Amino acid sequence: MSFILNIESSSTICSVSLTKNGDLISIKENNDEKYSHSTKLHSFINEVISDSKITINELSAIAVSKGPGSYTGLRIGVAAAKGLCFSLDIPLISVSTLLILSKQIKISSGLILPVLDARRNEVYSAIYDANYKLVKKESPELIDSKSFENFSNDNQLYFIGSGQQKCRELIKSNNNLIFHNKETLPSSKEMADISYQKFISSDFEDLAYFEPAYLKNFILDSVNR
Repeated sequence: MSFILNIESSSTICSVSLTKNGDLISIKENNDEKYSHSTKLHSFINEVISDSKITINELSAIAVSKGPGSYTGLRIGVAAAKGLCFSLDIPLISVSTLLILSKQIKISSGLILPVLDARRNEVYSAIYDANYKLVKKESPELIDSKSFENFSNDNQLYFIGSGQQKCRELIKSNNNLIFHNKETLPSSKEMADISYQKFISSDFEDLAYFEPAYLKNFILDSVNR
């Protein structure tokens, strides 16, 4: 039996969930534009463990969103995850923020394109197929009228995330683009199955060397905190 604590802090949402063998059993999350992760995260961890009627020593692993995303949020989440893993002597699992976001869409064909708003006309993006297999690796993408054209010529592209409005306004190349009806943010709820599959395959991070995937050098401004 495996209990995995999942931490998602890459955006304005501070989200913590507890899973048992890949099934969600408790979740606490709050969306705060002021990034109150440092005050919310540890109380959320205590709450989900208490709600689940287990002790912290029964945890099998900690999973954390590795980015891309907010520098501030990622730094807080990763520090908490590494600290817990070290003190409990359990493994650390990292999960791509863009994969977490992609899991909010279910399609039978086409491609899923999670986009997180970055500075100016940029987004952080990746592309996944209908089975959530990586088709295009994570990268910063400067959006223009022909962005993702080599993928959209033969596939419907399903956009999700905080960068989709920017993509809707700037991409003009064809009509094979489908946008989610709201700017959904990543949640630890979608980490449940991903972290469990990584756990059973022993896909763990090195505690001493693991760092978030910022994708770009840190610049503190009103968009990329």
